[in-house]
Amino acid sequence: MPFVSNSNRESGGKRGLGDTATTETLIWGDQATKPVSSVRRFRLMVTEGPKAGLNYQSTQDHCSIGSHPSNDLVIEDPTVSRFHCEIQISSQGPMVRDLDSRNGTMVDGVHLMLGYLRGGSLLRLGATTIRFSLESESNQLRVSDRTQFGSLVGASVAMRSIFSLLERAASTNATVLLEGETGTGKGATAESIHKESARRDRPFVVVDCGAIPENLLESELFGHEKGSFTGAVDRHIGAFEEAHGGTVFLDEIGELAPDLQPKLLRVLENREVRRIGSNTAKPVDVRMIAATNRDLRAEVNVGRFRPDLYYRLAVVKIVLPPLRHRPEDIPPLVDEMLRGLRIPEGENQWLRSPAFISTLQRSAWPGNVRELRNYLERCSVFGRELPTQEEPSGPRSDVEAAPVDLQTPFLQARDKVVSSFERRYLDALLRAHKGKVGEAAAAAGIDRVFLWRLLRRHGLQNPSK
Repeated sequence: MPFVSNSNRESGGKRGLGDTATTETLIWGDQATKPVSSVRRFRLMVTEGPKAGLNYQSTQDHCSIGSHPSNDLVIEDPTVSRFHCEIQISSQGPMVRDLDSRNGTMVDGVHLMLGYLRGGSLLRLGATTIRFSLESESNQLRVSDRTQFGSLVGASVAMRSIFSLLERAASTNATVLLEGETGTGKGATAESIHKESARRDRPFVVVDCGAIPENLLESELFGHEKGSFTGAVDRHIGAFEEAHGGTVFLDEIGELAPDLQPKLLRVLENREVRRIGSNTAKPVDVRMIAATNRDLRAEVNVGRFRPDLYYRLAVVKIVLPPLRHRPEDIPPLVDEMLRGLRIPEGENQWLRSPAFISTLQRSAWPGNVRELRNYLERCSVFGRELPTQEEPSGPRSDVEAAPVDLQTPFLQARDKVVSSFERRYLDALLRAHKGKVGEAAAAAGIDRVFLWRLLRRHGLQNPSK
C-alpha cells in the first residue's frame, strides 16, 4: 500500500496523492504506530488580503504558510513568498519563524525572525493579515513505541515521533530530506534508514557536498570517461552507479553549486546518469537521502536553491530535534555512547551517576549529540568532570584590555564600548555573509529590520541598496 498525504488542505492548493512535492507528515494505511501524543490545535484565519476569509485548522504540531501549493496554508498573494513562514507548537508555546521571506513577517506590528504567538496574534505577510487562535481541542501525533531506530536512541516524544516517520520512510523507496542543526545525527539517521530498508544488503554510498571541491564534485557524483578532461587518466564510476541497488546519501546538500543542481534534478527525475565525456545515459536503481543544516525553503526564497530540486528532495522531510529540546534522552544516549567508546560499566561509573547526568541535562550542547559524545570521551580520558564548554584561551579582547577612564561618566563610557563592539561585530557579520542582510540577520538571531537600523546607525551599508 503506498504512502498517502496527511496534509490538511481546507484552504486551497490541491495536489494529487502521487505528487512528489508532498513534504509533510505521511501515514501508512491503517497501521499507525502506537502510542500517540497530543498537541494543542490551532486555527488560522486570513482577515485581510487577496484570500480574506480563508480558514485553516491544524492537524499536526506545525504549519507552513506561503504561496506554493505544497504549504499547509496556501496564500495566493504576490507579496507572499513561496515559503514565507512556519508555525510550530513547541514545549515553550506556539512559535512563528520567518523563512527569509521577501517582505518579512510581522507579529502584532513587530518584525521578527523568530518569536512566540499568543491567542489572537495578528501575522502580517506582505499584503495579507492572518489571525492566530488556539483551540480547546488537541491533535493526536503518532509516535513509535520503539526507543531505538538503528543507531539512534531516544525515549522522548520528540524522538519517538521521528522514529515513527523513519519506520514508514524505511519501508519505501521514497527520497528523504533530513534537516537539523549540526551534530543532531543526520548521517546516523540516513544510515539507519538504509539498514532498516529492503536495500540493507546493497551499497550505502556517502558524498559530502560541502567537503569536495566544486570542480571535482560532478565527477564524484556522476563519474567520468577516460580523457574527458585534463587529469582524467582512467574511467571513474560515480556515486550513483556505485550505489546501484542501494542508497546514496548526499550530506550538506545545501552546499551544492547552482550549476550542479539541474544535473542532480535530472537524475532524480529520470533515474539515469551520464558520465562526464559520455554521450549515453546509464539507468541506476538507487534510493536517495539528502541532509542539510539549513532550511532549504529559506534557500529557495533567496534564490540559492532551485525550487524544483527542493520539491524532488523533500518527498519525505524529517527535521531532527536539537539535544537541548530532549534532555530526557541524555541518560540512554550516555549509556549507548559509553558502550560505543568501549568503556566497561565497571570503569568510570561516575559518568553514569545521577549527579553527572543532571549536569549534562542542564547544558545547552550547541554541537548536539556529536558534542556530547566528544565530551564524554574527554572526561573518560582525564578521569574527571570537565567544563562542558572550553574557556577561551589567548589574549583578552580589546574591550577587556582597554583602560578605564574614570573621568568619563559611566553611561557615556558604556555607550562608547557598546558602539565599538556593535560596529566590529556588524562589520564581521556582513563580511561573513557577503553583504546579504537577510542571511546575516538570521545567523545573528536578530530581526532583519533591527539589523538595518544598526547598519544605518554605524554607516556600514546603505539600506536603499
